[in-house]
Amino acid sequence: MGANRGVRAAGLLWTGGGLVLLAAAMVLGAGAGAASITSTDIVHELLARLGVAGVDPPLSERQRAVLLQLRLPRVVLGAVVGGLLAVAGASYQGVFRNPLADPYLLGAAGGAGLGATLLIVYGGGLASPLPLVPMAAFAGALAGVMGAYLLGRTAGGGGTASLLLAGVAVSSFLAAVQTLVQQAEIDDLQRVYSWLLGGLGRGGWEDLRLVAPYAVVSTLVLLVCAYLLDLLALGDDKAVSLGLNPAAVRLVVISAASLATAAAVAVSGLIGFVGIVVPHVVRRLVGPAYRRILPVSLLFGGAFLVAVDILARTLVAPAELPIGVVTAFIGAPFFVLVLRATRGRVA
Repeated sequence: MGANRGVRAAGLLWTGGGLVLLAAAMVLGAGAGAASITSTDIVHELLARLGVAGVDPPLSERQRAVLLQLRLPRVVLGAVVGGLLAVAGASYQGVFRNPLADPYLLGAAGGAGLGATLLIVYGGGLASPLPLVPMAAFAGALAGVMGAYLLGRTAGGGGTASLLLAGVAVSSFLAAVQTLVQQAEIDDLQRVYSWLLGGLGRGGWEDLRLVAPYAVVSTLVLLVCAYLLDLLALGDDKAVSLGLNPAAVRLVVISAASLATAAAVAVSGLIGFVGIVVPHVVRRLVGPAYRRILPVSLLFGGAFLVAVDILARTLVAPAELPIGVVTAFIGAPFFVLVLRATRGRVA
């Protein structure tokens, strides 16, 4: 009993730590850029806009415009996208009982990217079909994950290794189709290519309003299902004996995680490895229970992507690196370490 209380206390502690880390990352992200704005001024400006008594807005009109119209939408979008990718990755790992599951390895991101690309290219331009992009991305993400899952079960028996290989195969196929679309529509190549590399610089408040319903619904569903993922971890037979329908839980979690991935991809492009780096770090901190892993991953994922975006903006300033390139440099070596650590359990 005391041990359980200690674990719960640690989970609450890391949740609080995640909130502090996310807030700090967002303040630093809002201050990073050519126009210098200190963290103190940002906090005072926001408090003044919230109507806190005794706090005067310290920024000039130009600084205020930069903060409210350019930087704040970017850091909020980074927090949302990072949180969605991290919680989706953790959910995929739980539902497939696979420590290497990730939106990109399972074909979700590739499918979402293809669905969104088809709409961008054939939907009359990015601006006009923008509200439809998440729906197209969701359809593609769900198709990618289900394709990888069915291929892994039918061709390889459903084991962890076969699922990973199926995900790689499906992702490669989707990438080939996407390349074919790009080559067929060469006029849209630059626009689609820059979108595929991933980035937050194009985002604004309109993008946040666009994905907010998808983000809220998918996140709430996954957080509610966290306890069910803990039951699934006991094995299907045990879960059934406790009154759970494993197939129904998997369908709901896969759909919600695919919707979260699609919402992220629709507004940021393809940003890899967040869904595998963050949940593994969080699992080391809070233990194996998904009712703690999912909420902490949501917070840490947002903080992680905002921090990576700061690097992308500052490493080669005044130029800017695609954020997907930075996450790949961080995530690829991390994936190798995770693969080595789990190779005895991958079969």
